[in-house]
Amino acid sequence: MKELAPSLSFEAFVAVRYLLARRKQAFISLISFISVIGLMVGVMAVLIALALMTGLQGELRDRIVGASAHVYVFKLVGDGLRDAPAEMQKVKLVPHVVGVAPAFIGKGLMVSSADRQAPVTLKGIDPVLETTVTDIRKAMKQGSLDAVRQPADQMDGVVLGTDLASTLDVTIGDTVRLITPDEIVTPIGAMPHRRAFKVVGIFTLGLYEFDSEYALVDLPIAERMFGKAQAEFLEVRLDDMWKSSEVAADITRRLGDDYLTQDWRTMNKSLFSALWLEKMAVSITIGLIMTVAAVNIVASLVLLVMEKTRDIAILKTMGASTASIRRIFMLQGLIIGLSGTLLGTVFGVSAIYVLDRFKLIHVPIDVYQISYVPFILQPLDFMIVVVAAVLVSFLATVYPSRQASKLDPAQALRYQ
Repeated sequence: MKELAPSLSFEAFVAVRYLLARRKQAFISLISFISVIGLMVGVMAVLIALALMTGLQGELRDRIVGASAHVYVFKLVGDGLRDAPAEMQKVKLVPHVVGVAPAFIGKGLMVSSADRQAPVTLKGIDPVLETTVTDIRKAMKQGSLDAVRQPADQMDGVVLGTDLASTLDVTIGDTVRLITPDEIVTPIGAMPHRRAFKVVGIFTLGLYEFDSEYALVDLPIAERMFGKAQAEFLEVRLDDMWKSSEVAADITRRLGDDYLTQDWRTMNKSLFSALWLEKMAVSITIGLIMTVAAVNIVASLVLLVMEKTRDIAILKTMGASTASIRRIFMLQGLIIGLSGTLLGTVFGVSAIYVLDRFKLIHVPIDVYQISYVPFILQPLDFMIVVVAAVLVSFLATVYPSRQASKLDPAQALRYQ
């Protein structure tokens, strides 16, 4: 050990000395500096890109899961659920299930008193049970969700998404008319089903699809408007949303093959697959910057070997081993790589904090469902980038260091 320490000190001293070249070798120092800057920019760009895509994916996932249930249960045979209360009791016995609610979905056209109209997705809900499977109560911006269930002598209530209410130009207390494609027989012939509702609440779930299209009414009202006698499906909430696939399969086994289950990951598979692919594509593309920096490291070390041919020969004649010469140039490349990686992580993490803290990146809400891009840097992503940057830097030193170690002192000093 006593012989090893001086050897490492000698190699590190020579490596740093060569990197800080002066006068005639100033060009080599400039190339080394450019290599550090290139690696720094590459690491910084990859960290920011990963944080951006992770934050976007996480925010969309949280909003989708908050606006909808973790698992949906449908009846394949028949017209809707057979016995919703009994089926709900069976589902509640499944492990990890913390909430079950019946629901109904239908399409219609909503018209306001200001003669504004918009296509809507009418969702019939139980206002008490719905809050156990979605975050709708937290999303209420005005009014009350419970008000959708009105006394028999009063007008039925409806809760609208904030963008839908804006399109219809209505607010709390206004009246809207809902027209559904289901026809009813009248003395003058078949007519579309029409019903008047009083706006009793406005919600903001943060997803444009829900806020611009959804209208919530009491479940029995929705069933009557579409001529149904039972709820169409069950919504299920879990204590761990990542177990949705296992729970969905368990529900099917318990209820039988007549039932179909879908979890939130299956229903949004294409969206999250596209986001993951985009994350990988962006990371690989920006990661090429690190490859360019590695090429700069190779170039600087090759030039340094050519410039220091005489010095290498002298070191060998003084007793320096081939391994020692190799380590000198490997240390040079690692110093460049570690410097660029350290600077890149410092500036990258700082930029991520500022961008996320002050919400500086805004995007069209109708395209990305959110108004700004959150930045979340996962520890695993951070470690992968740092290790990859250092590994690329190390690999860039292999060829120049081997060439330097193979140098023949007699050949190098022949014309000196």
